[in-house]
Amino acid sequence: MIVSDLFALPAFVAYLALGALYFVAFLVTYIWITPQREMALIRDGNLAAALSLGGAAVGFVQPLASAIAHSVSLLDLALWGLVAWVVQLLTHFVLRLVVRDLRSKIEGDVRSVALFVAVVAACVGAINAAAMSY
Repeated sequence: MIVSDLFALPAFVAYLALGALYFVAFLVTYIWITPQREMALIRDGNLAAALSLGGAAVGFVQPLASAIAHSVSLLDLALWGLVAWVVQLLTHFVLRLVVRDLRSKIEGDVRSVALFVAVVAACVGAINAAAMSY
């Protein structure tokens, strides 16, 4: 039984590596497209920046995990991972339209706004994950 389980190890490593690569690349992209400098703000103790970035990360990882669980190949995972990526970035752009002056609120450590942004990102991620598993 253990020997047969080890045959799945290369697939596990491949899916894990692609998932980790997508996660890091998403975070880099997200930080790059936002007008505020999240990492500097987080280092300075800005909880709003940590909340909003964390919500975006959770909102991306939920559909990515669903794609890992339901994909039939690495290419399938790669394509659905890109869908998750695009949906989460679009969510951020919509939130920037909905929340007036989001940048200054995050930079000003307005936690209520950051929590709202994080929850919306996580909810969109959950809907996205469910839609992927049709």
